[in-house]
Amino acid sequence: MKTDDTGVKGVEFRVLRRLLGYLRPYWPWMILTFLLIFTSSIARQAGPYLSKIAVDDYIIPGDRAGLSDVIYWYCALLLLQFVIGYGQHWTTTMVGQWAMRDVRMQIFSHLQRLPLRFFDRTPIGDLMARNTSDVDALNELFTDGLLSMISELITIVTILAFIFYMDAKLGLITCAMLPIVGLIIFWLHGRSYEAFRKARIHFANFTASLQESISGIEVVQLFRCEKKKVQQFGDENDHYLTARMTSVLYHSIYFPIMEASGVMLLAGVLWYGGGEVLRDELEWGVLVAMLQYVPRFFMPIRDIAERYASIQVAMASSERIYELLDSPVEPSGGDLRPSNLKGSIKFKNVWFAYQGEDWVLRDVSFCAEPGQSIAIVGATGAGKTTIISLVCRLYNIQKGAILVDNIDIREWNVEALRERIGVVQQDVFLFAGDVAANIALGMPEISQDKIEQAAKFVNADRFISMLPDGYGHNVKERGSDLSVGQRQLLSFARALAAEPDILVLDEATASVDTETEMWIQDAVEKIMHDRTSIVIAHRLSTIRSADKILVMHHGKIREEGRHEELLRLNGIYARLHKLQYDS
Repeated sequence: MKTDDTGVKGVEFRVLRRLLGYLRPYWPWMILTFLLIFTSSIARQAGPYLSKIAVDDYIIPGDRAGLSDVIYWYCALLLLQFVIGYGQHWTTTMVGQWAMRDVRMQIFSHLQRLPLRFFDRTPIGDLMARNTSDVDALNELFTDGLLSMISELITIVTILAFIFYMDAKLGLITCAMLPIVGLIIFWLHGRSYEAFRKARIHFANFTASLQESISGIEVVQLFRCEKKKVQQFGDENDHYLTARMTSVLYHSIYFPIMEASGVMLLAGVLWYGGGEVLRDELEWGVLVAMLQYVPRFFMPIRDIAERYASIQVAMASSERIYELLDSPVEPSGGDLRPSNLKGSIKFKNVWFAYQGEDWVLRDVSFCAEPGQSIAIVGATGAGKTTIISLVCRLYNIQKGAILVDNIDIREWNVEALRERIGVVQQDVFLFAGDVAANIALGMPEISQDKIEQAAKFVNADRFISMLPDGYGHNVKERGSDLSVGQRQLLSFARALAAEPDILVLDEATASVDTETEMWIQDAVEKIMHDRTSIVIAHRLSTIRSADKILVMHHGKIREEGRHEELLRLNGIYARLHKLQYDS
């Protein structure tokens, strides 16, 4: 899935206002920064004016004593520039870093609250690009872009103030270059902004391609897809290169034009100022100062182009970040917060589709009484896992109603409801950290004693005690150093430690050896006791004792009853049973 080229040109000022909001909490430091910038600019640009004083008041008259005083002032200005420059750099960097910390926290917090539908349609690589490269682009904006551009603008104004103070006509000649420079910047803006934005989009696309290829490297190698993946990544990389080269082209044209403009202004100053000096209409010191001010005048303008490029990148990146931050969060549900649940679950004429009207569930109705065990079987794609997702309210249904304890699930607070539901997944996800942390998942109410009790109860302590550091054993990425069965037992311990009122088991005994299956089956029976349970299983032997079995087919419940009743019907369940035990 590729990132679409969304967004409209010309919204950067709206985005910039939102970005500046991150600086609002640090307004005292911002005021200090602007004071330092203003003072530093005056201190830096006072040097040529001191040269003017030295030439006109002391060098031409031949006053050596007075010239020494000017030199002392000049040295004092250099020391002042060093001190102020240090303070300015420190405050600018710190404010930028504080703002970046807030941006990262807002993005991560927002990601935690997005619905699963968002992640279903958004590549992980694209999200990684928005949280890494796009955020880094904002870092350039806060620490070296916006404030530095303001500093350069203050420098230009300060230089013009000194020039106008010395000679108004020279000031007007200098200002005559500003419209030319403004047109160049406007021209650069119109062409480079789109190039920068497209470059960020292409970067996200090839990041997504890279992440997908690395995650599926085993499949790539087994099915000999290396050349195809290399070509796919190369195409995305070339698109990014093309977009970047386009932006570099427009950016590179700027510098020779600025150099030519500087030479033209210097020539104009020499022509006009030299003539005025020869006619004794202008002091020599003014001309000497102007020969220093002209290069200094174009230096911040050239730097503005650099800062402007950083701001353009940041604008393109911030559009993508705000597209993410503006994505609707998962509804929090109602105000009901159960301290515990009886465990009654009812589906009443439920229709659900992930997209449009491509119905995954069609008019599904069933009831699970408190403490009852419900098993769901059926072919792949029948809608079994979807039922679990709806019970946990990972998605909202389009038609019908789901009742928990005879109350519509939409009236329960989502987080509070999920606290009372324990889920054991087929594909267990383990996080970086030790075994104990993967059982507790950071919940403060789960103590070490409770962790060990849960692990012992579900037979997970059998292998945990054999690990080098026991419960302190560090788990590798996604639990790659543990077997499928061991990860599954940890998932049981994780579910039990939370003391849920409703238990959901999704293919909990799939892909494990016979001995581990015995341990898991024993764990299943223990944790299902006195709890409402919904069990999805391909192995029908694991659900013989279920209070009720639902047979799903093409999104509908075709059969319902206990194991023996369904066998007597000689329908879909009977055929599934015969296929498993005859094979």
